[in-house]
Amino acid sequence: MNSFKYPLATSSWDGAEEEAMQRVIRSGMFSMGAEVRAFEEAFAQYIGSRHAVMVNSGSSANLLMVAALFYTKDNPLKRGDEVIVPAVSWSTTYYPLHQYGLKLRFVDVDLNTLNYDLEQLASAISGKTRLVMAVNLLGNPNDFDVIRKLIAGRDIRLIEDNCESMGAEFGGKKAGTFGVMGSFSSFFSHHISTMEGGVVVTDDEELHHILLALRAHGWTRNLPKFNHVCGEKSDDPFKESFRFVLPGYNVRPLELSGAIGVEQVRKLPGLIAERRRNGARLQGALADHPQLLIQRETGRSSWFGFSLVIRPGSKLTREQLIARLAGAGFECRPIVAGNFTKNEVMRFFDAEVHGALDNAEHIDRNGLFVGNHHYPIADAIDELGRLFQ
Repeated sequence: MNSFKYPLATSSWDGAEEEAMQRVIRSGMFSMGAEVRAFEEAFAQYIGSRHAVMVNSGSSANLLMVAALFYTKDNPLKRGDEVIVPAVSWSTTYYPLHQYGLKLRFVDVDLNTLNYDLEQLASAISGKTRLVMAVNLLGNPNDFDVIRKLIAGRDIRLIEDNCESMGAEFGGKKAGTFGVMGSFSSFFSHHISTMEGGVVVTDDEELHHILLALRAHGWTRNLPKFNHVCGEKSDDPFKESFRFVLPGYNVRPLELSGAIGVEQVRKLPGLIAERRRNGARLQGALADHPQLLIQRETGRSSWFGFSLVIRPGSKLTREQLIARLAGAGFECRPIVAGNFTKNEVMRFFDAEVHGALDNAEHIDRNGLFVGNHHYPIADAIDELGRLFQ
């Protein structure tokens, strides 16, 4: 049991999720089926995408999103193509890119937004760039007006790792829908929880069909009769039961997760609204703090958590920051994986660093985040204000 007075994450379940699980248990059908389809339809409607494909985790969502780009009929990605990534993100932002043989080019982030340093991104894009991975960190969207202008007219695709920013908006459009695909996570600590779970959204029908095949063994069973992967399926279910057309995976979700997800999506607008109210209170408490930077909102953040970064030049150390927070009962973590390029796993990557990663390194050494929640946390935010007066 969590002993922190102010934990990183708490459950948003109630009797509705418990009854949804019981409904699945009574049915005796646990593998992917009608409940998952119902969740996909509800989630796509909420996000504003034509298609949503549920998988067993946000990491798997990133894997399928990258893999799908290699199997399009026109202009597929190839091994050795260059992809630009931010230096601060989670490990499974990068791993599928490496696993599919892409060359990663790491770019610094902005110290205030924690997303791409847009000037560094502009200078990193070259004639070799074929893909940009945008990561919307801690609920905060990137500035997609700028990113779209940077890649306009070029043979460059945009995809989004939106696993931390469900419900965020930029220019009235949901984060995760600016690229050809976007990924989401419904792990316990995220905006909604289906136990484990993830989603890929897209408006592209071909990519949707590829994702359906890749999710389950690369077979045709889950494809419509007329599709962009194999053309036309036969009407013989026996022949189509074990017909493999793509080198896929088994990253299917359970019916339990789908049923829980249906109930969670119903609550999602309210969950995001409460997180945003907490975010506004935090901004009032800590904006322009002399020693700490809080995340500068781009568009409408869904405030996954609250970052605290020691200002350059401050005498405050992160050890002191952690000790002060722990003493007041706050659970805290590093800001995602910090400067990812410092990790030993980099020796396996085909990768290069564009310019200096000064901001990523500063965040890595001087940053952390504390939890936000789907209910009012005025006491926690007021305590943060008192701690750092």
